This record gives sequence, structure tokens and C-alpha cells, in this order.
Amino acid sequence: MSANENQTPEKKDPLLLDHNYDGIEELNHPLPSYWISGFILCICFAGLYFFYYQIMGAKNLRAEYVDELNAYQAKMKAMKPEEKPFDQEQFNAILASKEELKEGEAVFVNNCVACHKDKGQGDIGPNLADEYWINGDGKPPFLHHMVLNGNEVNGMPPWKEILSEREVYYVIAYVQSIKGLKLPGAKEPQGNKYE
Repeated sequence: MSANENQTPEKKDPLLLDHNYDGIEELNHPLPSYWISGFILCICFAGLYFFYYQIMGAKNLRAEYVDELNAYQAKMKAMKPEEKPFDQEQFNAILASKEELKEGEAVFVNNCVACHKDKGQGDIGPNLADEYWINGDGKPPFLHHMVLNGNEVNGMPPWKEILSEREVYYVIAYVQSIKGLKLPGAKEPQGNKYE
């Protein structure tokens, strides 16, 4: 019996792979079982998620957002008071009264001169004393709506939270009373001409 036969073979490392490249040996380190379990769970979750939202048609986050937004807008609309229609009789009575036109001038001077100057000849805002209008036709129902709600695009603020209903009628009556005046230093006409 030779000496070599009496030697026990070296125990092979269980992580060592069978192939050898130029003396380089490769170890096999398997992924931990918790990682593999988590990976399989993610795949299962993705399948269930796809089935629930795409096949069964459940609401996704976008649809829930749209529903909540619509509900919020409906709630805000319900809280917002409805705009009263223009009262032509009330307007005519104010327009016919010199005292109330003076009240209208006072409301105009206290609130509108920053943009339209003291006589409505226009500054940042348009000239209100000519027959030209950027927005609408310049008639009392339009002015009523414009004073109440403003026009953010053209820089006109809404006045419904600041002026009373009567003050709104005063100021539009005053604006109607100055229509067609040729004021010195008035701003150039803007918009379309209306009679």
C-alpha cells in the first residue's frame, strides 16, 4: 500500500463551483432566503395589483382624486351665494337721482380711482368715459356682473365682498352717467365701440 492511498481526500468547500478558469475558482453564494421570499411576494403583489385595478376596474388614485376634486368643487359652489340678477328698476331710480349719482361718484372715488382716475378717464385700467369697451358692451347688466365678479385676466378685481349691493348700483349708475364725456388727458380708446 502506498503512502498516497492512506491519505484522506481533502474536503471540498460546498460553496466552490466545479469549474476552474486559469486557476480562478468561483464561489456560489446563494441569495438569502428572506430576499428570495420578498422577491416572490413582490411578484405576487404586482399580479394581484394588476388584476384588481386593470381587470376588475377598481378606482385608482387618479380616479379617486378626480372624484374628491369634483365633490370639493360642488361643495364650494353650494356655499357660494348665487348672483342676484340685474335689477333694471333699481338702476333707473338711481340714475335718475342726482343725490344718488353723487353717492355713486363717492363710491367710485373711494374704490376705483387707482385704476380709472377720478373721472373715469383711465390710467392702469381703461377709460370708462368713452364708448369703447375691452370686455362686454358697457351696458348696465354687464357692468353689474363685472363689478361684482371682476376679470382677473385684465386685472379687474371682484368687488362683491367689498361693496354692498346698493353701492354696486351706485357705481355702475355713475359710470353710465359719464359715458361719452370727452375728458382732458383721457386714455386712448381700447376695445370695441358700443353705443
